[in-house]
Parts: sequence; C-alpha cells; structure tokens
Amino acid sequence: MNLPTDVRKRLGLIGGGALYPDETDDGVVLRTANQAVARAQALAKQYTGGNPDASVDAFLNRRREDSGE
Repeated sequence: MNLPTDVRKRLGLIGGGALYPDETDDGVVLRTANQAVARAQALAKQYTGGNPDASVDAFLNRRREDSGE
C-alpha cells in the first residue's frame, strides 16, 4: 500500500517507517511506531493503575476480566 507523500510527511515516514494496523469498530487505524507504543503504554497504565511494579500476569488477568474471557 502506498500513502500519499503529504500524508507520509505529516506522519514522519519520509525515508521509510513502519505502520501498525489496529482494527477498531470503525475500521482499521494505521499507527506509527511511536503512536503504537504510546497506545500500549496508555493501556498498560489503565490496567495496572499506573503501578510500575505491576506484573504482566496481573495486567493480562485484568484485561481478560474486562473483556469477558
């Protein structure tokens, strides 16, 4: 897939750069690496209560509970 030059410039993708797809209720959102990391950090903070010592297992358990798995 090719993105128009003006879009690549706005996203800072000149000279290459990865985009990561994120499926949403509205369709597919393409995120830059920085955007994907920021989103992951926001989700982690949401599910760990901002506690930097929270374990991965605790994070995954809360995600499962919230999603009904």
